[in-house]
Amino acid sequence: MTQLPLEFGFVPSFAPADYLVSRCNENAVAWVERWPDWPGPATAICGPAGCGKTHLAHVWQARSNAQIIAAEHLAAGDAAQLLQQSAACVVDGMGTGTLEGDAERTLFHLYNMIVERRGHLMFCAEAPPSRWPLRLADLRSRVAAAAVVTIDPPDDGLLETLLAKLFADRQLVVDRGTIIYIVTHMERSFDAARRLVDAVDRAALAARRRPSLGLVREVLERGVG
Repeated sequence: MTQLPLEFGFVPSFAPADYLVSRCNENAVAWVERWPDWPGPATAICGPAGCGKTHLAHVWQARSNAQIIAAEHLAAGDAAQLLQQSAACVVDGMGTGTLEGDAERTLFHLYNMIVERRGHLMFCAEAPPSRWPLRLADLRSRVAAAAVVTIDPPDDGLLETLLAKLFADRQLVVDRGTIIYIVTHMERSFDAARRLVDAVDRAALAARRRPSLGLVREVLERGVG
């Protein structure tokens, strides 16, 4: 019998100790550790979906007491209210769509406030600032001067560790042999790992089965991951 999976959700860990470091992201980690000795007020952390940009932003938040703001919330916000008393800020999800005029103006004021406070601004985005569809010329010129640090696609070792973490976040116990099998058969990307773990979790719940190698094979045969 198959049961309907219920949307209870889960909370991923963004603790600094849980951030996985490998060759693909070591430059980004080194940049965060270098703070506050950054050459300019803004940095853009760029990389594919699911690569850990948001997690790294939380690591920096723990060091800098930064405010974390989703780019999609800029239009409805006021720069002073969003930044509060902080001199550091993360804008997460930049470049995923065109910002409305109000959002661009809020971001422009936010940037200027950071500079006035001699603080720092971190952008998290899939694409570098040169590809963001910004209309406001003054904002575009400021963002273009941001330092760009890239997170590359994951290697085998990081994929194994990432999968183990994603399963653990959902309180699922999966043996290493199954994880190695996943790594050798999945699309090699951070986002694919996230989608696959979600699909295995749903399949296990629906079938009332543990996330075994057999179940993983079934999920992979359906083209997930």
